[in-house]
Amino acid sequence: MKTPKATIPTKVERAWIEVDASSLPMGRVATQIANLLRGKLKRNFTPHMDLGDFVVAVNVDRLKFTGRKVEQKKYYHHSGYLGGLHVKKMKDELQKHPEVVLQKAVFNMLDNLKFRKKLMARLKLIKGTGHSYKIDKKV
Repeated sequence: MKTPKATIPTKVERAWIEVDASSLPMGRVATQIANLLRGKLKRNFTPHMDLGDFVVAVNVDRLKFTGRKVEQKKYYHHSGYLGGLHVKKMKDELQKHPEVVLQKAVFNMLDNLKFRKKLMARLKLIKGTGHSYKIDKKV
């Protein structure tokens, strides 16, 4: 039986893709962004390689949510010491830093790889629509 021949890409071409964060609910937008950063929509996707594109998410301050997530969702962080549990509500985070909410969602959707921080460095979150990045494609 012949095994299929695997082709490993030698040159990575990265495009700049703009995603409107106000068009869909936050989870759907985060999934879309995670797939673009990872390069899963490309024809030559290989799981162990970094083939993703640059993603510019605009209108981050106008994220949509379904249900009562804004009032009920909480973010937990523990310092490791006794009594070191810190809890933040999503409503408070959206008022102060709306881009952090989407950033955390995308970060948790990516696999725990060595290059996950490099993937996140290619994500640009913009409040409003004005930016200076040269966009190749809009999604």
